[in-house]
Parts: sequence; C-alpha cells; structure tokens
Amino acid sequence: MRHLLASLLIGTVSLAAHAQSAGQSPARHPAPAPASAIAHMEPPFWWAGMRHKGLQLMVHGERIAELEPAIAYPGVRIASVTRVPSKNYLFIDLVIGDDAKPGAFDIRFKGTGRETSYTYRLLAREPGSAQRIGFNSSDAIYQVMPDRFANGDPSNDSTPDTLEKANRANGSGRHGGDIQGMIDKLDYIAGMGFTQLWPTPLVENDMPAYSYHGYAATDHYRIDPRYGSNEDFRRLSVEAKKRGIGLIQDVVLSHIGSAHWWMKDLPTPDWVNYGGKFVPTHHHRTAVQDPYASKEDADNFQRGWFVESMPDLNQSNPLVANYLIQNNIWWIEYAGLSGLRIDTFGYSDSAFLSEYTRRLMAEYPKLNMVGEEWSKLVPVVARWQRGKDNFDGYRASTPSLMDFPVAEAMRTALADKGNGHAGGNVFTDVYETLSLDYLYPEPGNLVLFPGNHDMSRIWSVTGEDFDKYRMAMVFLMTMPRIPQFYVGDEILMTSATKERNDVSYRSDFPGGWAGDRVDAFTGKGLSSQQRAAQELVRKLANWRKGQPVIHHGKLMHFGPRDNTYVYFRYDDKERDKKTVMVAFNNNAKEMVLDTGRFREMLGGVAGGVDVLSGKRFELAKELRLPAKASVILELDRAP
Repeated sequence: MRHLLASLLIGTVSLAAHAQSAGQSPARHPAPAPASAIAHMEPPFWWAGMRHKGLQLMVHGERIAELEPAIAYPGVRIASVTRVPSKNYLFIDLVIGDDAKPGAFDIRFKGTGRETSYTYRLLAREPGSAQRIGFNSSDAIYQVMPDRFANGDPSNDSTPDTLEKANRANGSGRHGGDIQGMIDKLDYIAGMGFTQLWPTPLVENDMPAYSYHGYAATDHYRIDPRYGSNEDFRRLSVEAKKRGIGLIQDVVLSHIGSAHWWMKDLPTPDWVNYGGKFVPTHHHRTAVQDPYASKEDADNFQRGWFVESMPDLNQSNPLVANYLIQNNIWWIEYAGLSGLRIDTFGYSDSAFLSEYTRRLMAEYPKLNMVGEEWSKLVPVVARWQRGKDNFDGYRASTPSLMDFPVAEAMRTALADKGNGHAGGNVFTDVYETLSLDYLYPEPGNLVLFPGNHDMSRIWSVTGEDFDKYRMAMVFLMTMPRIPQFYVGDEILMTSATKERNDVSYRSDFPGGWAGDRVDAFTGKGLSSQQRAAQELVRKLANWRKGQPVIHHGKLMHFGPRDNTYVYFRYDDKERDKKTVMVAFNNNAKEMVLDTGRFREMLGGVAGGVDVLSGKRFELAKELRLPAKASVILELDRAP
C-alpha cells in the first residue's frame, strides 16, 4: 500500500476530485465545475474487510442530487440514498459485505439528459491493521508544532493554492516547518528516547491568517500543501516506524475553519450550530455532568463557537457525526496511525462522543485515543474514560485523557505556591490529586505532561531554576502515566507566564531552518545549561524504555513533609520484584529523612543507586537528600 495511490487512484472524475483522492494538491480555487461534475467524493476510497460494513459517501457536485446513483460490484450494494436541502450534495449509504474484494467499480449517476461517474476503490488492508497496538504506558510521546519545528522543504513554504504566505518574522504567521522537516529529524527524536510522535494538526487550514496551528480545518481529507502531501504524511509514518516511533494524529471534532469548503454551500442549514450564526461558548464544561446545571449552559458549552472564525459542528446531525467518524477511521487506516489526540474533547456533543469512541474502538480494539479535557478537576476528566460509571449513566469508550489535574498541580508546586496548605508544602496538591486516581477506570493510561503548545513553558514556570526543572522531568518520567513531552522543553525554551501568549509558547525550534545560529539538533550554540537539560531528558527517556516497573508497576506515595515528597514504583509480580524509589527535596538545604517511615517499601533494603548521578545512597536508617535534589534510586533487592 505504500505507493498505491500513484497507480490506483485513476477515475472518471474532475481534476480536483482526482487530485484529492490521490493525496496530491488540487487547486483550492478551481474554475466552476460543469453541471454534474463531482467536486468531492468523501471518503475518496475505502478498504475491504472493515469490521463496520456500512460506508456513507458524501458526494458533492452541482445539482448532483437530481441524479440517481447505481453500482454493480460483487459484495457492494446501495442501501439508501439521502438528499438534503442543498441540491449539490448526495449521501449514499453502502453496505460492503464480507465477500467484497479489493478492486475498482464505477458509481454511475444518471438523470434526465445527464450522467457522470466516479471510479471508486476498495483497497486491501495492511496485515494486522485491525489489531494494531496503540501507544501505551511503555511509550514516551514527543509533541511538535510542525510549522515551528523544522523546514525540510522550503519550496512549499508558500503555495499558489493557499491564502496565507510564509513570514517567519510574524510570530502569528506561517514559518515554513513541514513534514519533510519532521522526517529529517526522526533520528534526533529517536535518539532522545521518544517512541511516539504527536504533531499538531496537519490537515489543510486555508485561512486568510493565523492558520499555522492547524485547528481550523478547511478540508478534512487533505494535508495542507505547506506541510506536504497526503503521501508525505504516510511516508512520515513509515519512516517513524523504522525508528521505533509511532505516529499520533491530532484531530478536531468540535469545530472547523470558517473558510472550509462546506461554508460556501452547507449541506443542511443545521450543519453548523446556531444556524451558522456566531454564538460563543462560555466554557461551562461542568454543565454536561452537573446535576444542578441548566440545559442552556450545557447546550452552550457543546454548541457554542470558540471564536467567529471557527464554526462549531452540529454532531447531533447524524450526517455530520458519521462524516467525522469515517474521516478519523480513514486516516488511521491510510497513514498507519498508532493513535489519536482529540482536541477540545468535551466540547463535542456527548451522545456523539459515545458513538464516535465506540465505533473507533470496535474497528481498532487495541488503538489508543487521548482526549483533551482541560480541567483541574479529576471528576470532570474521569467522566470521559471508558469503563467509568457516571451517576447519570453516561458512557464513552475513550481509553485515555490528558491528565490536566496532575499536570497543573505539579506546575503549581514547581512555581513554589503552597496554596495555603500547612507549612506551605508545595507538593500537597500533587499528593492529594493523585489520591483521586480511584475515580479513573484506567489511571495508568492517562497522558501526563509538564506543558504543551497552549501553556507557559515549564522552564519559565519554574522561574528558570534548573533543580525544579529536573524535578519536573523526573516526575514526568516516573509517574504511572504515559509521559508526553513538548518540543523545546529539552533545551529550556522560555515563554510568557502571566497571561495567555501563544506566540511565546510556539517559537521556532533552533536549527530547524537553514542559517539558524543555534542548532539544537547537533548542540551547536547551546549553552552548557541547555546541553545539560537535553542530556537529562535523553537519559531519563532512554532509561525509562527498559523499565517495566515504571511502565506498569504500582505506586505507593507518602504524604509530603517539610517540602519533601517520596514515592515508590514497584511490581511484586516481576521475578526480580524490582522497586524504584523517587524522592524530591524542594528546600535550599540538605534534608535527612528517617527511612523507618518508609518501612513498607524499604524493609530489609540496604540502599540504592541513583539513576541520574550513579551515586549510591545508604538507606538502613536515613536518606540524606541534598538541597533541591531529585533522585531515582534503583533499590537493592530485599533479602
């Protein structure tokens, strides 16, 4: 399948439709299509042997609804045809039986004096596709913003068929990073110890301005040509796998960009919420699970728009819902993905999220999907995880969520805010937030992070204190979670901290552009402190790879005292019963801890060796923690 598109996707369709199907770059503003020409067929092709036998085609073309479709292909039949208020759309529900073989067939459209056709393809699935293993707690995720990471192909920085042109001097503009840049730097990512790559969205965002972030799609089936082509995306996946790296796609279900091609001709008046009128969400995210909430607040949260340039999709419309489900399945199958990161998860219609997660997990039972629910409240996040028994009976099938509660607690701790706890102990919120893990069906499947593209840089949050930065990295890599790292944090990139400032969070990674004075990929121009940070992350991530006790072992933590915090990762089912002790000292002086307090974990243990320094610590009576220390002790085996 790696090179199937160039040879297979040839049909009697318009040039724009053909180019889109082939993963190439069709003109975004072609001349008006002749009557009956098919401008869009989505999905542009499919696969034989999928678990779900239904497939709904969205056909878009001038007055296409006046025509009647017909198919003659063994194992494939038309179950129903749906016509909508716009005469330029036709929705065809196919049934693809178990006996349907990979191959091509014509969908013929006929009407009085008019006819057209589209050659549709059923492809063969890659072996083992349905049972692909998604990312899990043995992985470490590296998140990049492609436009800001590396410019591997300067020729696509600006393209004739997209509106916004590259301007690296504009902090909110496009800078030219692309898929080829990510491919070129895969060895760096693998060498750092990361096993999954999460790029922010790569689909077309043909907006007049501020389009680099990727969260305002204008075409769901096309990679933005300023990043490359659909085939380039597949190539990224293939090359990443060669280096032991899986690919996670960032998807947006709740909204689109106002320049989406739908907006010129909506299939139905209710395709977007509030009839296409801008009504902002007020972000009352608890309203969908609050027993006292008004229906108005709940509706506004899930139907309101983020901003005027991002229309909110009406997922209670079954045509919209099915389109989004099929689109995500298409990308998983097409690009060989190991998972999805789902933006603004809870803002989508709750019933839709149940069906969406159910359908995807039925198709790929071992896949992983992580939803973004940005809340510090554990119950708000836990609602969405599969297996959760919610008071109102609501259920989704989402394997993973972003662990904002623990992330925010640790970021606050490292900013030295005691939050009014006795003695001002900065770790108390971390300890108490982790104590709520019982509210999650699968706490070990949550994704934990010190920061991301929407948050202040962790180096700035710590006040540019290397000892606190080390605590953040050690905590990230030793918690019972899936760690996610944000590009640039390994070289201590800085940002604003007092107010939302996306430009400061998303500056270019040095060395990604020809002529950069500093090259973080090679180390050229980095300060000694930056190189030390990079080496710390590299050492931790590569050490973690070979630590099953960190991947799936249990956690026991002890209540923070005097600005120290101690926890253990252990697995008494392993043959060697390995135990790792992690200890933090957030004081400017040495702290001596009585190890008798930790007898449940240290019974009979003489000492351990620190993973970071190689130094041995004796533990028979006490643990002497240097000022501002973070230690990871691989303990002696108990007798």
